Amino acid sequence: MNTAERLDLARWAVQQAQAKGAGGVAATLSHSRSITVEIRDQEVERLRESTSNSLGLDIYVDGRYSGYTTNDLRRDSLNEFLAEAVAMTRYLAVDSERGLPDPKYYQGMQTVDLKTADESYDVLSSDERVALALETEKAARSMSDKIITCSAAFGDEFAEEVRVHSNGFEGTRRGTEFGLWTEVAVRGEGEARPSNYQDSSVRFRKDLASPEQIARQAVDRALAMIGQKKLASGRYDVVIENRAASRMIGILTGGMRAGNIQQKRSFLAGKLGEKIASDKLTMIDDPFIVGGFGSRVYDTEGLATSRRVMIDHGVLKEYYINPYYGRKLNMEPTVSGSTNTVFEYGTRSLEELVGSLKRGILVTGFIGGNSNAATGDFS
Repeated sequence: MNTAERLDLARWAVQQAQAKGAGGVAATLSHSRSITVEIRDQEVERLRESTSNSLGLDIYVDGRYSGYTTNDLRRDSLNEFLAEAVAMTRYLAVDSERGLPDPKYYQGMQTVDLKTADESYDVLSSDERVALALETEKAARSMSDKIITCSAAFGDEFAEEVRVHSNGFEGTRRGTEFGLWTEVAVRGEGEARPSNYQDSSVRFRKDLASPEQIARQAVDRALAMIGQKKLASGRYDVVIENRAASRMIGILTGGMRAGNIQQKRSFLAGKLGEKIASDKLTMIDDPFIVGGFGSRVYDTEGLATSRRVMIDHGVLKEYYINPYYGRKLNMEPTVSGSTNTVFEYGTRSLEELVGSLKRGILVTGFIGGNSNAATGDFS
C-alpha cells in the first residue's frame, strides 16, 4: 500500500464511521518496518525484522470519546469494526471537553521539507547491516587487552503516517532512523568489571559515525571507569554530561504538560511568567530543525507547529497544551508535546566545566532515581 492508497483508506474510514453515527472522527494509518542485527563474539546473536500496518481511530459520539486500533485493513472487516467502535462509544460517560481540535489550529502549517526520511533506505541490504555490526564489535575488541566482553548492534526503521480528521485536517509524514551501537566490559580492579557504551543515531545513513569512532568512544568510556570508588555523602556541585541530561530535561518538560497541570501533578502549575531557573537557562521547542528526530509540521492531534521559547533566561513562558486539557484549563492550545528541545549554549567545554569545580561530581549516567512531579524534588 502506497501513500495515496493509505490516504484514500483513511478518508474512507472517516466517512464510514460518520455514516454509522460518529459525530467526529480522526483516522491514522501507520506503516513501519524495522530491522535489528545484534553481534557478540563476531557471531550473529539475533537478527530481527518486523513490519506493521495499523489503523487508529479517535471517535466522538454525543459528547463521548473512545480510541481503537486494528491491524486488519480489509474494508469488509473494517466495516464491522467501525460499526462496533461507534456502538461501544455510546456506552461511555459524557465528557464535554472531548472533541476534535478547532480547525483554526490547523491553519498556518509550514510546507518546508524537514528531511526526515532517507530516500535510499530500501537500498541497504541485510549483508551490509551485519557487516556494520561485525566491524564495530571487531574494532572495539582490538582497542584494549582489558576487554572481557563486547557486543554491537545495528538497527534501522522506516515509518509513515497518514492522518485524516472529519473536520478538515489531512497530513502525511515519513521518517527513517539508523543506529549503530556497541558496549564493552573491561577488567577493572579486583572483581570489578566496569562497562560502558557508545551509539550513533541519525535520520540519514550517511551521517552515521564510523564503527571505529563508536568503538573508540565506548572503550575509552569503559576504561575511564576503572578504579571508581564510592563517595562520602555531602553537598557537591554537579556537572551532568549531555547524554545523561535527558533524565533531568524530562522532569522539567513533564512539569510543563497541561495534563499534569490540570491533575495537580506539576511543580510548575501557575508559574507562567515567573522566574523558575537561572538566567543562563533558555529552552526552545523547535519543530523545524532539518533532520531532527522531533521535527514535524503538525503535532499528534493535527495542530500546526511553531517554534516556541518555553523558558527565556530562567522565566517560564509556555506550557505544552493540547486541545483537551486546554479546554479544561480554559487555555489556548499550543502543542500537544515537545518536539526538538534546544538549549542556548554556554561558552565552556565539558573539560572546562569539570576543571572549574573545587569539589564536585560529573554525572555520566543515572541508575534508578525518581522525582516528585508535584514538587520538583529529584532523588
